[in-house]
Amino acid sequence: MTQFMKLFFTSAVVFLIFDLFWLLVVSKKMYEHFIGDLMGDVRIFPAVIFYVIYVIGVTFFVLIPGTEKGSIGYVILAGALFGLICYATYDLTNLATLKDWPVAMTVIDLVWGTAVTTVTSVIVYFINMNFFGGGS
Repeated sequence: MTQFMKLFFTSAVVFLIFDLFWLLVVSKKMYEHFIGDLMGDVRIFPAVIFYVIYVIGVTFFVLIPGTEKGSIGYVILAGALFGLICYATYDLTNLATLKDWPVAMTVIDLVWGTAVTTVTSVIVYFINMNFFGGGS
């Protein structure tokens, strides 16, 4: 299996575990409180498309360069920045365009996106370096 695919699938598993825990356990009541009127049934297909695209981005922009450089510092910085940029796209667009979109939820979500992407990237980097033979 290619290095990209190893990193992609490992990232998908790690990110999904964290994000499902966040969505189903930690933040469920927060979302219901802040945007309950906007929430509908979860549509699986768009969710899957998001996860695939997001994990491709983490793999391409964070993990491949970080592994090639052999730099955990790069992985931490790039993972945090990628997470912040992606989550900011969603949350700040909602804040700019949707009536009564809560600032508090935006801030919490930006912190979450930054943290989960950074932690996922670091975990996958270490898995790669210790179990997949490191560099690309």
